[in-house]
Amino acid sequence: MNAYTKKYLIDGPVGKIEVAVDLPDETRESGAAPRGIALVAHPHPLFGGTMDNKVAQTLARTLVQLNYATYRSNFRGVGETQGEHDAGIGERDDLRAVLDHMRAEPGQADLPLVLAGFSFGTFVLSHVAATLREEGQEIERMVFVGTAASRWDVAPVPENTIVIHGETDETVPIQSVYDWARPQELPVVVIPGAEHFLHRKLHVLKRIIVDAWR
Repeated sequence: MNAYTKKYLIDGPVGKIEVAVDLPDETRESGAAPRGIALVAHPHPLFGGTMDNKVAQTLARTLVQLNYATYRSNFRGVGETQGEHDAGIGERDDLRAVLDHMRAEPGQADLPLVLAGFSFGTFVLSHVAATLREEGQEIERMVFVGTAASRWDVAPVPENTIVIHGETDETVPIQSVYDWARPQELPVVVIPGAEHFLHRKLHVLKRIIVDAWR
């Protein structure tokens, strides 16, 4: 992602999990506490999805700019993460392991938490978030891009979740996202002319998120 991205392995439920972390400049240079911590989940691993996917990287880069210590991890069977693809079930446990690791880092135990996902990552994160909320753990905000509502059972999300979708997305038709969002009364931000991977529209994605944080 950039010259300061740190990649390493942590222990997960079925083996090692490959993690990447990016720190805000002030945190990296002076040790100042970040505003919060953020976890980004990548698209489907069986279709080439990795934590280095351009949308996942844009989410991470934007959250770092907003002063969050931002973590990405590879799902099972991707990169150096061990295990085999588990259709988004075991992957939930892996993300919980990454969250536990994030909380265990010095000074991060009580920081606000942001969850951001793209495509398949939204499905996995939605269920992780549901479990966290059932346990009484707070989530400051969530960001969903290309929400995979036409392909998986994406769980309901908090009302302040930012839902962003491409107008011409053929992988996940926008109507399925409307159908998922409607009963939750969630607004959907549509990027005109954008397909699933937001080709040539990543700057618009970043602007939407930054503006929503103001």
